[in-house]
Amino acid sequence: MGIFSRYRLRLARKRWRFRAFRKRRELRALADRTHRIGPDDLLAFSTLRNERVRLPYFLRYYRDMGINHFLIVDNDSDDGSREYLQDQPDVSLWTTRHSYKRARFGVDWLNWLQMKHAHGHWSLVVDPDEFFVYPFCDTRPLRALTDWLDASSIKSFSAMLLDMYPKGPIGAQPYREGEDPFAIAQWFDSGNYTISRNHRFGNLWIQGGPRARTFFTDAPERAPALNKIPLVKWDRAYAYASSTHMLLPRGLNLVYDEWGGEKASGVLLHAKFLDTFAAKAEEEMRRGQHYAASHEYKAYKAALDDHPDLWCKWSEKYINWRQLEILGLMSKGNWA
Repeated sequence: MGIFSRYRLRLARKRWRFRAFRKRRELRALADRTHRIGPDDLLAFSTLRNERVRLPYFLRYYRDMGINHFLIVDNDSDDGSREYLQDQPDVSLWTTRHSYKRARFGVDWLNWLQMKHAHGHWSLVVDPDEFFVYPFCDTRPLRALTDWLDASSIKSFSAMLLDMYPKGPIGAQPYREGEDPFAIAQWFDSGNYTISRNHRFGNLWIQGGPRARTFFTDAPERAPALNKIPLVKWDRAYAYASSTHMLLPRGLNLVYDEWGGEKASGVLLHAKFLDTFAAKAEEEMRRGQHYAASHEYKAYKAALDDHPDLWCKWSEKYINWRQLEILGLMSKGNWA
């Protein structure tokens, strides 16, 4: 990159960090247990609204993985999410009624919390419907991965968002609180992805999967981005630029090998397509708080009236992380 481009990115990072500092005033602590965070604790950050039914499994999944403390922003839930999270001893909870959209879709709020609480920690940023899968996750805790990343002087770790879905209409099987969502949403697309490079930020841009072929058939270039960098050894000088798709400094986005080799990477299993999806799409359409005038949720709403079945003859049934590596969706790199 040229000097001028690097200078512009430094200014952008300063601007986003300053935005996060200002947006701190929109957050009200309901349960601040951050004094319990130990110096080596693994932290998870999330922003949510009305996700009560998902929370028991979400917390159990990441506790079993090795997360020590959760820092969560509740955006004015009215389904009991707030009350449930307040009672969890390893959760620090903030609430806000302010605009999710004007906080850059929650990025400003989480940037602030990470600036304040995650410095020097491994930080995992996930939504309540995203479940991190990494090499050897069936036999090694998350700390084994972060210890290897530390020993390898690697500061960031990527994970492709993999949309999971059931066989049959999305709403055919009810999801019950505490249930493993992948007992229902067992299928995924093993191909059908496009990859390009974002030259400004240096990250890869991935699109495709069932959302592109079902909801964005006529405009696949408008399909949601699937590239994520959710796990970062955080420094208070860092800032996410757009969700967890990319961050600054720019070097943190170079999670692939430009010379033809493979870097270790993971997958975020995305449990969006359960029977709760139709009601969620309707709510987000009304709120209009999502990217590009909520065009994503408009596409969902238009297609949901036809009760779509995302399953097709090329769908793969999920088995484990080794299957995902064989299919080229993630890699253990040189982590043995």
